Amino acid sequence: MKCRTRRALSPTGRNLETVSSQEQLLEGLNGPQREAVTHGGGPLLIVAGAGSGKTRVLTHRIAHLMAARGVRPGEILAITFTNKAAAEMRERIQALLGARAAASMWIMTFHSACVRILRREAHRLGYPSGFTIYDSADSARLMQLVCKEMDLDPKRFPPKSFSAQVSNLKNELVDYDTFAEQAQTEQEKKLAEAYKLYQRRLHEAGAMDFDDLIMVTVNLLQMFPDVAEHYRRRFRHVMVDEYQDTNHAQYVFIRELVGVTQEAPVVPPSELCVVGDADQSIYAFRGATIRNILEFERDFPNARTILLEQNYRSTQTILSAANAVIERNEGRPAKNLWSEQGEGTPIVGYVADNEHDEAAFVVGEIDKLTDDGAITPSQVAVFYRTNAQSRVFEDVFIRMGLPYKIVGGVRFYERKEIRDVLAYLRVLANPEDTVSLRRIINVPKRGIGARAEESLELFAARERITFAQALRRVDEVPAMATRSVNAVRNFTALLDELAAQVAGATPSQLVEAVLDKTGYLSELTESKDIQDESRVENLEEFVDVAREFENTFTALLEDEAALEGEEVVEEDAEPTLVDFLERISLVADTDQLPDADDEGGVVTLMTLHSAKGLEFPVVFLTGLEDGVFPHMRTLGDKTQLEEERRLAYVGLTRAERLLYLSRAAVRSAWGSPSYNPPSRFLDEVPSSLIDWRRGDSPVLSAPPTLRRGPAGGGRSSGGFGGEGFGGTFGRSRPKAEAPTLSVGDLVNHDKFGMGRVQLVDGTGDRTKARIDFGADIGEKDLMVKYAPIEKL
Repeated sequence: MKCRTRRALSPTGRNLETVSSQEQLLEGLNGPQREAVTHGGGPLLIVAGAGSGKTRVLTHRIAHLMAARGVRPGEILAITFTNKAAAEMRERIQALLGARAAASMWIMTFHSACVRILRREAHRLGYPSGFTIYDSADSARLMQLVCKEMDLDPKRFPPKSFSAQVSNLKNELVDYDTFAEQAQTEQEKKLAEAYKLYQRRLHEAGAMDFDDLIMVTVNLLQMFPDVAEHYRRRFRHVMVDEYQDTNHAQYVFIRELVGVTQEAPVVPPSELCVVGDADQSIYAFRGATIRNILEFERDFPNARTILLEQNYRSTQTILSAANAVIERNEGRPAKNLWSEQGEGTPIVGYVADNEHDEAAFVVGEIDKLTDDGAITPSQVAVFYRTNAQSRVFEDVFIRMGLPYKIVGGVRFYERKEIRDVLAYLRVLANPEDTVSLRRIINVPKRGIGARAEESLELFAARERITFAQALRRVDEVPAMATRSVNAVRNFTALLDELAAQVAGATPSQLVEAVLDKTGYLSELTESKDIQDESRVENLEEFVDVAREFENTFTALLEDEAALEGEEVVEEDAEPTLVDFLERISLVADTDQLPDADDEGGVVTLMTLHSAKGLEFPVVFLTGLEDGVFPHMRTLGDKTQLEEERRLAYVGLTRAERLLYLSRAAVRSAWGSPSYNPPSRFLDEVPSSLIDWRRGDSPVLSAPPTLRRGPAGGGRSSGGFGGEGFGGTFGRSRPKAEAPTLSVGDLVNHDKFGMGRVQLVDGTGDRTKARIDFGADIGEKDLMVKYAPIEKL
């Protein structure tokens, strides 16, 4: 039966003839998926297991809202966590509804949505509409400058630690005044002062960091009822993907946007639909809180929950292994993934003598599969717990001549030459951007050294002006060398010359002007360093990025105008520098997958955290040893151990057809053999599901004090995970005499340097210590008897 609510023309001008009936939208969906698509009314939680078709459900739900319920595209806000996920969702909606409808709704990340709101509303809080967005490197640099300005000892008050703590506070929506009231220790009080000065410097520079984008938007919605009402009236349907990965600030943002916090609402709450899986919550280290999804029904009492358990990705053998592992976590909603694809091939297990043997097995197996024509390299992924484990695999891949790519290396926009040019562009867009200004003040070298920069900084502080203003008053700076004064004048003249071109030039023209007039490009092209050739190529690519942005900008502007219900004015259709910088700042896809080529692409190597949301026909899950995976820092901490188990669940469920599990009997740790017991996650996979190609290793067993107890039991719940911990840092030859340590003691480590003891657990040969070696190294858990440490 044809859909009676179908219109000849949608509110955006989109002809909905392509959506011929509700039945076509629901065709091919299973029962729970249909319920999720057609649900209307109160809040909806879709618990979507791995590979259960959640993106299809979300896109079909959006199409159903428009076709069956007459919802306008501009009333829909779909939040994703990555630009890649947003692009995929937009493509699918475009296939269902057409390009115009897809372009007329907000399908974007949290940060992108907040930036759109802030560009329009941030002036209410004293920010310019063209505010700069600081990434993590910019934020860290600003915190360094703040700590230096406060004259803080970097060993006692490391800027890197302060940056992380401020980020955490913002994720919890704790401002500096609130934190200052709570501060008790000297460390907390100094952090509160640094937080306040950091925010002041950000505001003075007309900048926000990434955490501010969410926090400031929440503040706007809470402080200005008219702003909140505007967006509540606009977005009548709010959808959030990967809800288990939301932090507190994102959670509050959604509640404010939907309007459930109102006592006497002027606008009825919007219809909220969230999709997620508590079993795939693996980003606690970024501030994500699993409670948001576990307690959704308590937060929204009239909510409905729909469970998606049918998996369309993996064989039943793989799913049975994943189910068996994850069910060990307590307090999780019951869920059991199943598949109609049959049992499939048994999981292959392998115990290697050492990490080199493990890598040789993995690469040899890939070589055999590709030679047999069973797979192409692009269909294979090798997962590991930490980036450090990749090196030995790279060595073997190179020796075997197999193509591979590490996902998560130095990314394009993090390369020095790109960051330098971006800093110039940011200063042109926002002359008060202190961090960017100080980055380029002597790049390329122009005779403004560290002493001159410090003199300018002191002058700015004394006169209570910004660093940019101090540059303009360089003649007044005391004790400044004439050569430095002239260099600063030339620098400001250069900036003025470039700034004069901003109004009439496109972003690509500005990039080329910066490269030319600063001498940056000529310095690289004249260099004898072979690495500078690749830097020149990167800069050429950056010019192409700007040109590509310009070519697509008009369409983007039309989409934005359609969202606001406005007409595009011809003279406003030219792309601006601020538009370009915003687009660059919001490139949030941290891991770029290699593209397949005609020869079948390359094997992908990545950490398990990077693997989230991906799938491969063949997966190798490596390093399955207690202390490696699960990571040593999590042993003995129930909450962290459960997150490691969820990480294992994510890794297992990435595999479609073939799954390999491997471990090493001995693994090098700082040049010494480390005897690692099998991962407890291997114990949790039913033995009937694993075909052990090699179930043991002839390598000598670990010393008795380093062995783990019987599988499934005997693990201590103490501070470091009992017997399992020792294998990680055990050494073949213990020291003659171990120091007696107490909390607060200073020690010196042969490799890590000086550190302070944070925690001591155990007695005698089993004494373990947690030692903080400062910002660069961080905290390390060590077996005192075997660690090369000396008490000071």
